Amino acid sequence: MANVSVRKLCITLGGNEIIKDLDLAVDEGEFLVLLGPSGCGKSTLLHSIAGLIDVSGGTVEIGGVDMTWADPSERQIGMVFQSYALYPTMTVEKNMSFGLRINGTPKAEIARRVSRAAAMLHLEPLLGRKPAQLSGGQRQRVAIGRALVREAGVFLFDEPLSNLDAKLRAELRRELKLLHQNLRSTMIYVTHDQVEAMTLATRIVVMRSGKIQQIGAPADVYERPANLFVAGFLGAPAMNFIDGTLDAQGRFIGGEIALDMGAAAGTAVAGQAVVLGARPEHITIGEGALAGAVALVEPMGNHQIVWIAAGGRQLSAIVNDTRAFALGEQVRFGIDPARVSLFDKAGEQRL
Repeated sequence: MANVSVRKLCITLGGNEIIKDLDLAVDEGEFLVLLGPSGCGKSTLLHSIAGLIDVSGGTVEIGGVDMTWADPSERQIGMVFQSYALYPTMTVEKNMSFGLRINGTPKAEIARRVSRAAAMLHLEPLLGRKPAQLSGGQRQRVAIGRALVREAGVFLFDEPLSNLDAKLRAELRRELKLLHQNLRSTMIYVTHDQVEAMTLATRIVVMRSGKIQQIGAPADVYERPANLFVAGFLGAPAMNFIDGTLDAQGRFIGGEIALDMGAAAGTAVAGQAVVLGARPEHITIGEGALAGAVALVEPMGNHQIVWIAAGGRQLSAIVNDTRAFALGEQVRFGIDPARVSLFDKAGEQRL
């Protein structure tokens, strides 16, 4: 395994500056997830690390060696794409070993590597089949296996699960996490799916418009988002936002919603225009000083999402029991001040 260091990276495509002066350090053995909406530059960044896109400035180091202008074949990487890109006329075994055979790897070594990867990915019974005889999940396993047999220093994944249905995504997500635990290899993974990011990553890099918004462990990014964009992007349902101000006593006042902030006020000062953010799981229905009416109930099986109309806005709350709620029912609710986030309205940064 190897570390990856990106310094002052600049990428321009078609005259448009996609990434400018980006710095990123990936430690050996970590599972780093690049997360963000479509068009934020995460795949472009990954492809620049792979050598598939020329950079217009900056450096890319892999394992302490400058690889900025090295060919992809020289970078000691294994890459898995969104599309399976399998050869339809070759068996699973031939697809997995193709790159090794082209490089002249001895047959015994090829057999060892293919056997090891096939065992990890539960592909042994499928080695003699061709891609047309495989399901989508099995094809993606083969694509992952083709990368694994390279025994590379760094593995790169470009939204590998996005073409699969929800059940297969969950299964392969679990297998990828187990794979990383077994291999302890350095992995960089691109996705726009926050569930994949939260479950797979040792660290998440949240990107927007070619810039890094926040880097941290999944729990830290979720609990303490650096700005309004990160707060709104992570979470389903999304974080509730309430505009307001702080009074002289350190209370948040947002229309009919008032909350004593205490230490949660951070660096905010009295009279400052702020945005309070509260996760749905931090709003408790049935107790508290706030009041509203049930506007919508979404049963989710093991929990339900209840939307409350209060103070001219709708707030989502997660209820982890089977209580029945009637539309229009008046309810009391509370917001846990110790778990909220407070942002400066003008700069959108966390306070």
